Amino acid sequence: MGLSDKIDNQAEEAKGKVKEGVGKATDDEQLEAEGKVDQASGSVKQAGEKVKDVFKD
Repeated sequence: MGLSDKIDNQAEEAKGKVKEGVGKATDDEQLEAEGKVDQASGSVKQAGEKVKDVFKD
């Protein structure tokens, strides 16, 4: 639960952006949607890490 979690969450967001971009480029709506879900998931997890950091101090 620390730096490695934050890195994993950022990686998930980045993976989502790539998937979304590839989906748009190839006109693959499912891949584009998966990318958006990955980005949202990573963002929610990042927010959770920020809340943990606030209460950690």
